[in-house]
Amino acid sequence: MLITCEPSILYFGTPVVLISTLNEDGSSNLAPMSSIFWLGWRCLIGVAGSSKTKQNMIRTGECVLNLPSVNEVAAVNRLALTTGSDPVPEYKLRRGYRHVADKFGLAELTPMASEIVAPPRVLECPVQLEASVSASHPVGEDNPAQQGFILCIETRIRRVHAEESIMMSREENLIDPDKWRPLIMSFQQFYGLGARLQDSTLGTIPEAMYRTPDMEQARHPNG
Repeated sequence: MLITCEPSILYFGTPVVLISTLNEDGSSNLAPMSSIFWLGWRCLIGVAGSSKTKQNMIRTGECVLNLPSVNEVAAVNRLALTTGSDPVPEYKLRRGYRHVADKFGLAELTPMASEIVAPPRVLECPVQLEASVSASHPVGEDNPAQQGFILCIETRIRRVHAEESIMMSREENLIDPDKWRPLIMSFQQFYGLGARLQDSTLGTIPEAMYRTPDMEQARHPNG
């Protein structure tokens, strides 16, 4: 039986991403996010309007989207309730957040140099996406009580790094969904993926048919 209900959040399950950005002094910030989705080589990220990650992305125009697997769940959890903002925004103080300057150190993760953008990648994450900021879109502007609180940032992927062990053995450039075990956030709790339920009809479309002009642009030196 279906019932009408009012959950405070509607996080039905999305991948966790660690977003690395650069602070004003050149140090690194690292923030876990799960309000995120991809369209081709574009990625849209939902962030709080006052967050350090949002400030860094808008100021520098760059970031790295590091995707942890289920094996990195403890590292991700060590970043919970921390912020790079100092002072800590009031709404985060009420939720128990504290300021941490060295997010990599706290999470026990290793920064590694990126190839195109300035922010570092996370060595331990099996997937690392170097990206540029393309646009920002205010969310909830039709409600005066929410104006300025949430921003959706559109990024363009410029380089993809993937651990060889998650690639398809007989297909170049294809990540094997049976090997890739992303960390999933569902209603504030961590989960992994189970086994494949059945073959997908949509999966009969060759992945190459989804290629977008962004991929060609990413090949150029200044792409």
